[in-house]
Amino acid sequence: MKIALAGGGAFGEKHLDGLKNIEGVEVTALVGRRQEPTQAMADKYGVGFATTNYEEMLQRDDVDAVILATPTQMHAAQSIAAMDAGKHVEVEIPLADSWADSEAVMAKQQETGLVCMVGHTRRFNPSHQWVHNQIAAGEFNIQQMDVQTYFFRRQNINAKGEARSWTDHLLWHHAAHTVDLFAYQAGPIVQANAVQGPIHPELGIAMDMSIQLKAESGAICTLSLSFNNDGPLGTFFRYIGDTGTYIARYDDLVNGKEEPIDVSKVDVSMNGIELQDREFIAAIREGREPNSSVAQVLPCYKVLHDLEKQLG
Repeated sequence: MKIALAGGGAFGEKHLDGLKNIEGVEVTALVGRRQEPTQAMADKYGVGFATTNYEEMLQRDDVDAVILATPTQMHAAQSIAAMDAGKHVEVEIPLADSWADSEAVMAKQQETGLVCMVGHTRRFNPSHQWVHNQIAAGEFNIQQMDVQTYFFRRQNINAKGEARSWTDHLLWHHAAHTVDLFAYQAGPIVQANAVQGPIHPELGIAMDMSIQLKAESGAICTLSLSFNNDGPLGTFFRYIGDTGTYIARYDDLVNGKEEPIDVSKVDVSMNGIELQDREFIAAIREGREPNSSVAQVLPCYKVLHDLEKQLG
């Protein structure tokens, strides 16, 4: 399986670290915004071809599939271009930053029949997989999810502290993780409300947001998001259910008394990004729909669209 990676930032590197653990996979091309750092990353990971030209990469015969870790605003167009070139595509979250673009990617997947998967990593983190398995076995039902997504980000910087060429977004990027996960764990979302704080004068986005969700099952979710939080950073999930309480911090899980739960045997790795990439490769090899396919996550983007209209 020959893979091209587009996007040389913090998440691009996470994918390269995960892909090197998957048997029979070779990264044959890297695409970045600037040639020098893209070449440096290619050299570091032993990738033979580095370019700033996405279309040139799509014409290569040694590329079966593309992983997109590029700026949000490019995701939809690049996904469609990849499928037009006959390449399977895994696009990092979010699929798009509009409902129209989300629908366009879905239409192209249906037209081509290629694998198109979105990087909703929470579906793959062993912590959330463990909870999902409990739900599937009928041993746990969610009554409420309480989620905090907190960063301290007053400038356009990525997870490595490097300058970004684009603006991140609490609703279309960070809320997408939780909106999709809540539906994945508790069932279809039937009600959604949102309020946001002041718009940042330079970045042009809200730096604080609060979202309420209700599932068809009756479960509720409260999501607080902030770029202003100067404290523990990241996303923290509290599952409150009928038989217990669980707190997920990325790949780690504890119960409500902060006692660790062993999730090391849930899957073949403790790295959610690697597990996400393994699912992408397996779906291509097996000719099946992947978990987190564009079809499965599309309802999440309809909820985000509706919330955006609420926010005005």
